[in-house]
Amino acid sequence: MTTNATNVTTATVVAANATISMRTVAYPADGLTMIGHLALPAGGDRRPAVLLGPEGMGLSDVERRRADALAELGYVALAFDLHGGRYLGDPEEMLARCLPLLADPDRMRDIGGAALDVLRAEPRTDPDRIAAVGYGTGGAVGLELGRAGVRLRAIGTVNATTTGRPGEAARIRCPVWAGVGSEDPIMPPAQRDAFTAEMQAAGVDWRLTVYGGALHAFHHPPVDHPTVPGVGHHPRHARRAWRDVVDLLSECLPVTGG
Repeated sequence: MTTNATNVTTATVVAANATISMRTVAYPADGLTMIGHLALPAGGDRRPAVLLGPEGMGLSDVERRRADALAELGYVALAFDLHGGRYLGDPEEMLARCLPLLADPDRMRDIGGAALDVLRAEPRTDPDRIAAVGYGTGGAVGLELGRAGVRLRAIGTVNATTTGRPGEAARIRCPVWAGVGSEDPIMPPAQRDAFTAEMQAAGVDWRLTVYGGALHAFHHPPVDHPTVPGVGHHPRHARRAWRDVVDLLSECLPVTGG
């Protein structure tokens, strides 16, 4: 599940201001060179960190801005890559890559573990205080890290009420929060029920928030390319879901000092 973090290469700094700094990081995973976005808070001390996973389309400016927002709150944040630096705006291409990935827990764990190694290797990161937050496929990756027994302080997901292999949820050692739209056809009520049953049977400290009237990927701003059926932006619930993510981090991974 892990990769040699010493192989990480840092690309050119793409932005910086008095509050936070950002840079791209390249690292190997899933037979590809992944291109992540690392955001650092001001200062030089160690901080709690967040591994941030994107929707199935892949890393975009949406996740980069979320990582920057987390850095402004005092976290080290790595928005990780799924597709080797590519954003898959063609729904058929996205499904052709993501469906086999979602069916293969070990591949998801390898992708998440490689990114986690990068985050842990960052000198500003407190390696004992890391949470995973993800959307869609990126959320499923975070859950699989938990099912693999990776030590995390919290797991937060939106649009990712995925279930794992029998019994493995018992390895999750942190609170889990999941958010989903009530009208999401990709994560319908039966899928939500299976997820909550898995969490409950495993004795996980879990919570589920259902956002009334919201479709799949309701948190994501509208895009200028075709999407799979059942996707739709819901601005009000998008803001609420972000607040719920921040509340989860404030509870389980508070920023102190700095």
